[in-house]
Amino acid sequence: MTFEFDWVDAFSDVPFGGNGCAVVHGGADTPDPVCMAYVRETSLVECTFTGPSTVADIRVRYFLASREIPFAGHPTVATVMAMRARGLIADGTLTLETGAGIIAVEVSGNLVHMTQIAPAFGPQVPADLVAQVGGISPDHIIGTPQVVSTGLPFCVTVVKDQHVLQGVQLNLEALAALGTHLQQPDINMMEPFWVTQSGATPDGDTYSRLLLAPPGPPEDAFTGSATGAMAAYLWHHGMIDQPAFVAHQGHGMGRPGQANVEVLGPRDAISGVRVSGRGVIVMSGRVNLPQTV
Repeated sequence: MTFEFDWVDAFSDVPFGGNGCAVVHGGADTPDPVCMAYVRETSLVECTFTGPSTVADIRVRYFLASREIPFAGHPTVATVMAMRARGLIADGTLTLETGAGIIAVEVSGNLVHMTQIAPAFGPQVPADLVAQVGGISPDHIIGTPQVVSTGLPFCVTVVKDQHVLQGVQLNLEALAALGTHLQQPDINMMEPFWVTQSGATPDGDTYSRLLLAPPGPPEDAFTGSATGAMAAYLWHHGMIDQPAFVAHQGHGMGRPGQANVEVLGPRDAISGVRVSGRGVIVMSGRVNLPQTV
C-alpha cells in the first residue's frame, strides 16, 4: 500500500539538528514486521504510524527496528509537526492514543508541548553495574541509578561532568549483565540514560546521551521520553532546585537538540512531566509498504 510520509527533525528548529523520525500517515494498521522493516530501511531510531482513534484525536504507534514500543518523545513531536504541516490539525490542544495511555499535546507553530504521564519509579541499580556498561568508574556516578518511566523505562544515571559524559562507551556484555539483573532479556531496551548538570547553565540545565545496542543506530540524538524520566528522577531525588530547566542532547553527534522541561507536582507526588520542543520537516513523499516481509 502507498502512504504519505514526512521526515521530521524533532527538538530542533533547523534541518539536520535534533532527532529524525519518519511519520507514516494512515499506516497504523500496517503489520508489525513491515513497520520494523521500514525503520531499518530508514536507519532511524524510531518511526511512527498514525491512524484514527475512538478514545483520542489520533492514534500513534511507535516502532524501533526490533519492536513496537508504547511511547517515545521525539517521534511525538515529529508526528504532531507533520500533521500540522499537512493541515490535519491546527494550533491548539489535542490528545494522542499511545501504548502508554492518552498523551495530552498542545501545538503552536513549530513548537509542541507534550505532557508525559506520571512517572513510575522502578528498581535502583548498583552504580558499579551501570558503570561497567559505560566503561567508567563507579566514582563518576552521582547518586544511585534507577529505572524510571514516563511512558518508556530508562535507567537514569547521573555522572559528574561533561568529560565523563563524553567518554562513555557502550559495553554490550555489561549491558547484557544489566539486563539480566533487571530481568530484561532484550539488551536494546534498557540502555542507561547518561546525564550531567556540570558544564550546563547555573539554572540547572542538563546534557545527556543515550548509546544504543543493535539493531538501532549507535546513539540517539535526542530522547524525549528519557528526558521526561530523567527530569522526574532529578526532581524526586532533590537533585535540582527548580522543576523547570532546559535539556540538551546530541551536541557530540553534531545534531544539537534541546527541550524545555517542567516537572508537574511536588517531589513526592509528581503528576506528569511537560516536555516541549520544536520540529522541522526535512523531506516528504510517498512510501510503498508491502503487507508482508
